[in-house]
Amino acid sequence: MILRAGLLVAVALGLAACQTGADRPAPVANSAAVPGVTPQGFRLPDGAGCSGDIARFQAIIDNDLQTGHTTQSVHAQMSADLSRASAACAAGRDGEARAAVRATRARFGYPA
Repeated sequence: MILRAGLLVAVALGLAACQTGADRPAPVANSAAVPGVTPQGFRLPDGAGCSGDIARFQAIIDNDLQTGHTTQSVHAQMSADLSRASAACAAGRDGEARAAVRATRARFGYPA
């Protein structure tokens, strides 16, 4: 009985969520122009080791700045941290550089 009631509720909610074509707004041609929306062609850079970690996180925070998910001042702080990580990476200190990226991600609330 409970299963049947749950099924009926699920069907009712599904039908309530349906919209006719007239109810939907027109699609946006360029998602880059919509605040808060990552552009459709966004791809994380390839790369291995510390240089790949740094490039990917830099791309993420650049996208967050462009979409309004972070401020210029926070972006500048994270970029400064990544600049120091990049220097360690270039000096062959892969572990130190990767630890710096992880620390920056954690400090600013980005998942590992």
